[in-house]
Amino acid sequence: MLNVEKLSYRHGGRATGDRLILDAIDLHVNAGEIVCLVGPNGAGKSTLLKCINLIQPSQQAAMTLDGRALVQMSRRDLARAIAYVPQQSGTAMALRVIDMIALGRAPHRRWNSAAQDRRLVLAAIERLDLQALALRSYDELSGGERQRILLARALVQQGRLLLLDEPTSDLDLHHQLQAMTAAREIADAQGSGVLIAIHDLALASRFADRLVMLKQGRVVAQGHWREILTPANIEAVYGVSALIGSDHDIPYVIPMSHP
Repeated sequence: MLNVEKLSYRHGGRATGDRLILDAIDLHVNAGEIVCLVGPNGAGKSTLLKCINLIQPSQQAAMTLDGRALVQMSRRDLARAIAYVPQQSGTAMALRVIDMIALGRAPHRRWNSAAQDRRLVLAAIERLDLQALALRSYDELSGGERQRILLARALVQQGRLLLLDEPTSDLDLHHQLQAMTAAREIADAQGSGVLIAIHDLALASRFADRLVMLKQGRVVAQGHWREILTPANIEAVYGVSALIGSDHDIPYVIPMSHP
């Protein structure tokens, strides 16, 4: 569904120095599939999501969604096709939570769409357990609460592709599980592709169909977690030794020591 070929991205210029952030990335996401981008800080995970969403201008990349070149899509068509949740919530707008979530329906609004828009917004509020926050002002919420609101906004957008940048970083254990379960349900029920940048290797492995491991802007390995989460890969990418195992096919990774 999503196909990315030879995506590279450089940051900086003559004054600050030119730095290669992404180096010839090849990536694909199938319909109904969750792919998790894992790797250390600075590996290029967030930048890769921004390039796919055309927030950052990539170089020499061929990127298509359902066979359509992303660079040839209008901003409205792109917003209908791709839902993006950034790592940072940005400026806190003084909107009610229910109205903030409803912004996700903006690309789809028509003169007769109000009833469907309202139904989808209320369903997202229920799915992510946001009823108690629905009438509060978004700018009064904590970072974790705002993260859940942005995820709900992305869900009502109903994109063919869902891009999530560290969607669980500010959440407690209960809401981490809830957020990843919602992503899994979207992939299964709607056939959407989901691409997630995430640090939690165990959480990623539990919900992802494939892991893509990045280091210094390059793909080091990709595949099922049993193929990717090896002591050799963890040491090469993260610089630590780790204990890796599973309990009832649920993986865990415990960092042990620096080599």
